[in-house]
Amino acid sequence: MRPFTQHSGIAAPLRRSNVDTDQILPARHLQRVQRDGFGEFLFARWREDPDFVLNQERFRTASILVAEPDFGTGSSREHAVWAIQQAGFRVVVSERFGDIFRANSANAGLLTAAPAESDVERLLTWLEGGGGVEVHVDLRACVIDWGAGAVPFDIPRDHRRQLLEGRDAIEQSLAHLDEIEAYEARRSPVRPFVSRVRSVVPDRTDDARTPRRSSSDGSPDGPVEG
Repeated sequence: MRPFTQHSGIAAPLRRSNVDTDQILPARHLQRVQRDGFGEFLFARWREDPDFVLNQERFRTASILVAEPDFGTGSSREHAVWAIQQAGFRVVVSERFGDIFRANSANAGLLTAAPAESDVERLLTWLEGGGGVEVHVDLRACVIDWGAGAVPFDIPRDHRRQLLEGRDAIEQSLAHLDEIEAYEARRSPVRPFVSRVRSVVPDRTDDARTPRRSSSDGSPDGPVEG
């Protein structure tokens, strides 16, 4: 997946709390077997309301979503994360997230930034007040900057590392492949019935050993600089 370092874009205020995954992507739209094609169904029920925030012209190209507490609760469906990404969003801001939703987001490359509740409220109020909608999110510094203000945000350390390095949980594990294989070799004589890890994931091990390129082009969301 693509490394994430920083992002600037239009931010949309979603003045709702306890947004569960069925509200993000209703169950009736989970019938396809492919991973793509979910973006058009993001918040499908709410988008029937012409006044819903994402139907407003100034937020049609938003790539940052700012919501009230407890975003992504409910079922563990990964499709909710995919729908958000496929609708063009790179960042979701909320004081709290559902744990599984947040882990799914880190594995898929979607940043879930959690500032303090008062800071989220400041940002929501500013967005609703029409003071401008351009927001900059820097994952390296863990800061959200909207010109008229800047606030820190929280993110689990392992999720931050995954996003910065552009690796999902499996790829993070494979970065330690040599250590895993050494461990398997040590226990193989006493547990020969256990398959070695290389036979389980033969198609990803070569990539795990290949060093990632560094870049100094400074482009948003570009590879992590060394």
